[in-house]
Amino acid sequence: MLPVTVTATFAPFANAHLAQAAAPSGPSMLMQLLPIVLIFVVFWFLILRPQKKQQDVRKKMLEAIQRGDRVLTTGGIYGTVKDVKGDVLVLTIAENVKVEVAKGAITSVATGEG
Repeated sequence: MLPVTVTATFAPFANAHLAQAAAPSGPSMLMQLLPIVLIFVVFWFLILRPQKKQQDVRKKMLEAIQRGDRVLTTGGIYGTVKDVKGDVLVLTIAENVKVEVAKGAITSVATGEG
């Protein structure tokens, strides 16, 4: 008699796995990828897009440098552009003191002398 009671006790659980198999299998693959796509879009608008605009502004600033512009280098040296030779600038930082620096070393430009 004991085996009958044990079987009767576990009978409701015997078919439980069949009911679970028939249930829908959670969110689709698209729904699982949606948060990752949204994070990428937010990353694009908050970081990559403004950085690209900043690079474009810097590139235009460096291309517009001409003789007579007062510039600041990354080393903190102010100078007046004496000559532009491609990617190299000749700066006058004091009377009769000329220094050659790369255009990439310029952080800001104040046009004209003053």
